[in-house]
Amino acid sequence: MHVLDILVQKNMTKYRLSKESGVPFATISDLCGGKTQVHKCSGETLYRLARALGVSMEALIADAMEHRASFEVFKSNVCHMVNDMGDMDFIIDTLESDKIRRLYEKRWYPESLYLLAMVDYLCRVNGLPACSNYDDIRAAKLKDAVYPASILTLCAALKSDHPKRQSWDEAIPEFRRFNIVESEVRNVC
Repeated sequence: MHVLDILVQKNMTKYRLSKESGVPFATISDLCGGKTQVHKCSGETLYRLARALGVSMEALIADAMEHRASFEVFKSNVCHMVNDMGDMDFIIDTLESDKIRRLYEKRWYPESLYLLAMVDYLCRVNGLPACSNYDDIRAAKLKDAVYPASILTLCAALKSDHPKRQSWDEAIPEFRRFNIVESEVRNVC
């Protein structure tokens, strides 16, 4: 969570945060303006900010410390979660955690749209209505189509775009809507 977001949420000014935390106003301005990254602050500064804001130190640095895996790894992990949890539990867990929105707000668009496509696909195959909480995100689309690495490798080996065209035609509609080519979410190793 960013310091500026917390300030807005708590209706607190940077000046007030400086006074209540004892952290220099310039440091807070640099944090809010993106000039300084919160995870690079000293432990004492983190402690003072967290205490004045009423959040944990971990909450202040969590976004900066989250590792972004490759999109291929992300897709594989999601498919394994669906297989391990089952369709309904996966849908419920994803919607309750609001992970789609959190990823989108972090500008992790491929991951957010993939997760939304998965939920929409699972709702369709299970005869469930789509959750309307993400209608604004459904209006988004990746600029360029994202193909599985295996399709790109095959195109390079064959020196042909035919595998891309074929995989596009066979892609699951919920994924293709976002410019993501995905045709198999059940049979993962």
